[in-house]
Amino acid sequence: MTSVSSREFNQNTSAAKRAAESEVVFITDRGRPSHVLMSVEMYDRLRGRGSLYDALAMPDADEVEFEAPRARFDARVPDLG
Repeated sequence: MTSVSSREFNQNTSAAKRAAESEVVFITDRGRPSHVLMSVEMYDRLRGRGSLYDALAMPDADEVEFEAPRARFDARVPDLG
């Protein structure tokens, strides 16, 4: 586990991302943990499911029926007086 301050994270995001490839990185604000940075692979393992990409790919998307509603707008000029 690694911990970095918000300032350190902002100044060297690349180092935090490299660290997150192998472990969880806690980002702190005023010494208290406020955010967690981890790889997508680690996130998927923690969630107990396949990859995030696979979940969003929607292999049967061509079977989803969707009809967008017709856009309507009111072109009147408002009375500002």
